[in-house]
Amino acid sequence: MIRAVFWDFGGVLTTSPFDAFRRFERENGLPRDFIRTVNATNPESNAWAQFESSRIDLDEFDRRFEEESRAAGHPVRGRRVIELLGGDLRVEMVAALRRIASRFTNACLTNNVLAGEGPGMQGSPEKAAAVAEVMRLFDVVIESSRIGVRKPEPRFYEIACESAGVAPEQVVFLDDLGINLKPARAMGMATIKVADPDAALAELEQVLGMTLREPVS
Repeated sequence: MIRAVFWDFGGVLTTSPFDAFRRFERENGLPRDFIRTVNATNPESNAWAQFESSRIDLDEFDRRFEEESRAAGHPVRGRRVIELLGGDLRVEMVAALRRIASRFTNACLTNNVLAGEGPGMQGSPEKAAAVAEVMRLFDVVIESSRIGVRKPEPRFYEIACESAGVAPEQVVFLDDLGINLKPARAMGMATIKVADPDAALAELEQVLGMTLREPVS
């Protein structure tokens, strides 16, 4: 029996930062998915992993990411990457989050960094205020930058379950990255990969047995 819904933030409740990465790559003559490739190289020890776990600060990330991207063929300052992380809130996902709050525990599970404003890295005051309003809908917020571990490390999910007071079998977890869903599924959680928001919500409706989307007139 599902008692809690665990939500990733970027790419689930907001548009994917990968869209911003690709736009930056096009504008700067970089290969498609270059930034993701850098972040996927030595994923447990690279600058991105270290920064999300708060093992290094922004200045050190800026330097290390430039070194790693230079080694990959195109130097990019780490600060430029951080500036790309803020996406736009998906209104249909936020509406579903509100509906779910009355019947289930809502938890936000996010890999983030101690820079910018809020889990979604919303830099402007307007975006920061909108994100703050959404964050109030969560009963539990688990941030990699604050607990020192990150998805997909199993300990991250253990902490989330402990904080929400549920067993993994009582959770459905939404994330846009399969690599983050795999360990959660292995622990016993139901998982939904978010590529198309409407399709993800349709799947979540089936899992929870409740309507989350407005009917089409």
